Amino acid sequence: MVVSKDRIRRILERYDKDNLVIATACSHSSMQIFDGARKEGFKTLGIAVGQKTKFYDAFPRGKPDEFFYIDSYTHLLDRADELTKKNVIIIPHGSFVEYMTPRNFEELEIPTFGNRHVLGWESDRDKERVWLEGAGVEMPHKIDDPKMIDRPVLVKYDGAKGGRGFFIAKDYPDFKLGIDHTQKFSIQEYILGTRYYVHFFYSPIRTDGYRLSKGVLEMLSIDRRDESNIDEMYKLGAAEELKRLGHYPTFVVTGNVPVVVRESLLPKIMDMGEKVVEKSLELFGGMLGPFCLECIVTDNLSVKVFEISSRIVAGTNPFISGSPYADLLEPGVSTGRRIAQEIKYARDHDLLPEVLS
Repeated sequence: MVVSKDRIRRILERYDKDNLVIATACSHSSMQIFDGARKEGFKTLGIAVGQKTKFYDAFPRGKPDEFFYIDSYTHLLDRADELTKKNVIIIPHGSFVEYMTPRNFEELEIPTFGNRHVLGWESDRDKERVWLEGAGVEMPHKIDDPKMIDRPVLVKYDGAKGGRGFFIAKDYPDFKLGIDHTQKFSIQEYILGTRYYVHFFYSPIRTDGYRLSKGVLEMLSIDRRDESNIDEMYKLGAAEELKRLGHYPTFVVTGNVPVVVRESLLPKIMDMGEKVVEKSLELFGGMLGPFCLECIVTDNLSVKVFEISSRIVAGTNPFISGSPYADLLEPGVSTGRRIAQEIKYARDHDLLPEVLS
């Protein structure tokens, strides 16, 4: 069960608002979150689970002020009081939520940036489709029965896994070769086009900018993904022969590449972001803060959304010093820093309960 807003509000009442600490798991986009928080005057804390943290010494501006070591992510549920005594605000990211599991994250009694009710909508592919299609966003066609596969399809598992386990199938025998029946999956048509990952930020408490029914929407950056091993396999050709040799293409993300799209696409992209936020307000009280629409642009310039990530994504990491889009809002602002700015603004205007859950 999602921790109640009243419970979080009572915890916040005990906080020293002048000494808030920004915390996240030591993975994914942590360095830009720590860097951004420091630039806005916050202390930082890194939650480390078993991994070595010495590499942060090589990147001092991205190193947290303090590490909090635990044996597993679920142990946070038992040690929440230790962090609330430090005035901690948790920043979720994809790895953090996936490792802890959405259900455990929903129960964590530590003030967290964003609306935790989004987790159930984002982590379930069926509910995600209800949300996005209900917003009027065009998505790839869904195939319910794998025996009905009659075109190239992309098979995806629920949750944020950085592309791990996703695969392409052209028919039912192909599907049977790749599927893991222990996981919940969905099947959607494989759209030929260019994949772009658009990084937005929704503020329910600001009033200047691209106005929505409540608050404003910003677009901070766009990336593409380097994926292993599919990019290299298809350079070799003979995909069927490679499969017979036991080599299957995968979509595990290994890096991110900055992108600027043609300017004529921007009205369409902003409209999609607006519709998705407005529908979230209707369905579960709103998705706030950073989110990413994962899109395919076809050769006739139509845009289809194949997934949404409702928190900071690792594709924002190339933009720690800003982006061509963020620089037109405020030079040098990363998504990590934009999160810290929102928390700072909410604190200074006595609006923290509006952005924390």
